[in-house]
Formats: sequence, structure tokens, C-alpha cells
Amino acid sequence: MARRYRDRVIATSLWLDTVPDLVSVGARTGLLWSRAGVRLAGLGQARLIHTDNMAELTSAAAELAAIATDTASTATGYGTGAVAFATLPFDRHAPGSLIVPQVLLGEAPDGRRWITVTEDDERTVDIAAALARIDAAGSRPVPDGPQSTSFDLMSTLAPEIWRDELVEIARTRIAAGELDKAVLARELVLRTDQPIDPAQVLERLRRSYQSAILFCVDGFLGASPELLISRIDRVVRAHPLAGTAARSSDPAEDQRMAAGLLSSDKDRWEHRITIDWLLDTLLPFCSFVDAEPDPTIVSLANVHHLGTRVEGRLSRPAAGVLELVESLHPTPAVGGQPQDRALTLIKGLERMDRGRYAGPTGWVDSAGNGEFAVSVRSAQIDNTEARLWAGVGVVKDSDPAAELAETRAKFQAMLSALVQP
Repeated sequence: MARRYRDRVIATSLWLDTVPDLVSVGARTGLLWSRAGVRLAGLGQARLIHTDNMAELTSAAAELAAIATDTASTATGYGTGAVAFATLPFDRHAPGSLIVPQVLLGEAPDGRRWITVTEDDERTVDIAAALARIDAAGSRPVPDGPQSTSFDLMSTLAPEIWRDELVEIARTRIAAGELDKAVLARELVLRTDQPIDPAQVLERLRRSYQSAILFCVDGFLGASPELLISRIDRVVRAHPLAGTAARSSDPAEDQRMAAGLLSSDKDRWEHRITIDWLLDTLLPFCSFVDAEPDPTIVSLANVHHLGTRVEGRLSRPAAGVLELVESLHPTPAVGGQPQDRALTLIKGLERMDRGRYAGPTGWVDSAGNGEFAVSVRSAQIDNTEARLWAGVGVVKDSDPAAELAETRAKFQAMLSALVQP
């Protein structure tokens, strides 16, 4: 069961006229969510809600909802009141946690800006002091120390073994009819001679991947192109991606590669598996849910993806975002299909711990609103070391050499932000 706290806390949310650059603030405080829908930056820790496995997310939602909202609050709506940042492991049976910050700044695309202070209820809320804390943290210079001059990059498993053994075994099992798709990932470990500054990495990601979802929670950060689920009141949205092609610096060649991806039977089949599964999984929660009729190209700095937007309206009583996350993770885009067979194959083949790679990362408020990304294009930073991952969807028509090349293209997103002497 989720662990309970005996003492009571209360959240006070007030409207603000202006807020600082929340990406810069969150990059320095270590709690950040930045998407076109909403930007959030947090500081400190008012509560840490633990879960022993993903099946406890509903209990975690109830614990968050139990945090009272101060009657003096003026700011209302999604993202106000008690808010928790969460970055959950890929393994549904592994423990996770949600962090409720002491101070949170929020900004919505409609111009709303707010601050939330979450404290023990016997304390007097000092908004001026909270803003001063945010200002001090957000003004820290980047970089904040000597830059690295040496980099040691190693693959946890030799690329040739991954290509010739893991991908080939998966493809053989799929061709035999055991399953339709399995997503296999690779891991790289980067070691440097100076501590890696997460804020500097996030600033570089922001410049290079302006349309991506930026996140940072507990040293785990990234720039994901994929929205797992958004729940605002009764409206749910998702933007699953599956199917990838590398980009080219030559405009004509780049356009050709995008067109090739859009017309690829292999990639469209891989993408269709994810969309059909997502619609079937969301339908029991919704009075209506639908997807775009055909995928479109989603272009990032390093790769093209096939993407399809999904939108629905929740039935009453509306499921909270954590309940939806529990049902949706992992999608076929990061696990495979059928799910149980794909996950068993992944566990037997990969020879590594994915940690929070490809797990759900996002935010949730006490009313059940929230947004979660699929944590790809991500890295776990620990002082002078960074672990990063890239995965591919293997189907019966996969070419092992092409799948290895795809992982290398995907790795470039994080490597380019980590390694800039």
C-alpha cells in the first residue's frame, strides 16, 4: 500500500501577474515539466508519496487528493492546489515515487500564472519568501563549474551482439507467430571528468528540441516527443509515436526520407499496432474517443517519427490521470504486442535495467488532472555519470542493421546535449 503520513499539509495557490522563465527555473531546481499545454517548475519537497508498484497509483492519487487547499487560495483550475511531479519506472512491478514540491510556479497557454506553496498547516504561508527562494534558485548561472574535457562512452552490450543476437532472436520469434512486436532498447554509459550539470543539459535540449516535452525529476531528465496521456477535466489527449527514420542535412534527401517513412508498410504496420491498442484501452474510460485517420510526420532535430493524435471525452465519474497512466503503460510503442509476451521477451533478452527509461513522467494535481510523457530521449544523471537509452520496435520485416542504425540516430538527442566540450 502507498505509505501514509500522519501530519497534515495544506496547499495555497495564488494568481501572479508574471513568472520568470520556468524552463530555466525548473532546470536549476530539478523539478520541471514544459509542454505546449502547461509549464511547471518546483522547488523543495513538501511530501514524497511512495508506491511499491504501478498498481498503487490509485492510492497515490488519493493521498495527493487528501492534501487540503487553503481557503485563502485565489488560483483555481488545472495545475493549482497540490501538484506532484512523477517519474515512474518502466517495470510496472518496481517501486516509484511522486514529489509534491514546497513551492511551485505554473504557467498556462491562456495566460494564467500562479504560485502554490504547500506547507504544514500550522505554518504561516509566506509568499514573498517563497518567490525569493525561487528567484535565488532560478538565477544560478549555467554552467556552475568547470566544464568536462574528457568523455568516456561505453555500450552496456556490444552493438554487434545486440544487432546479431537480440534483434535476430526477437525477429525470429515474431516470424514464428509468438507475438506481433517487441521493443528492444540499448544502453550507453557516459563518464566525464567533471560533474554533469543537468541544468546545462536541459538548456541545450530546449534549444535543439523546441517542440519536445522537457522534463526533469530527481536527476532523470529528457526531451520526449511523445505524449502518453493528458487529462484536463474530462478531455483526454495522447500523441503516440511509432516508426522512425533518420534525418539528413540535405533538404531534398531529408524530404525523401520523411516521404519514405510515411509510405513504409513496415513502419505503418508498427504504428497501427500502437494506435489500435491505445483506442481499445482508452474506450472503457470514455464516452467518445477517436484518432486521426492517418499518421503524420513528426520531425525532430535528429529523426522523423510517425505520429497520430488521439482525443476523447471521459465518462462520468471521470478517471484521474494516474488511473489512465496505470492502464496505458507500457504502450506497444515501448513494450510490444501482445504486451505480456513482449515484456517477457524484453526481460529475457535486454540484459539491462531500463530504470525510468520509457516509463511515464509527468505531473498530477489533486483533482486528477495531469500530463504524462513517455520518457524516451532521456538520461539518468548522477554526478560524473549519465546513463541513456534508445529503443526500436522489432516486427517481422525488421532489418537488424537498420534497427541498430535507428538507435544510433535516437541517441544523438541526448549525446549532443551531454557532450559539448
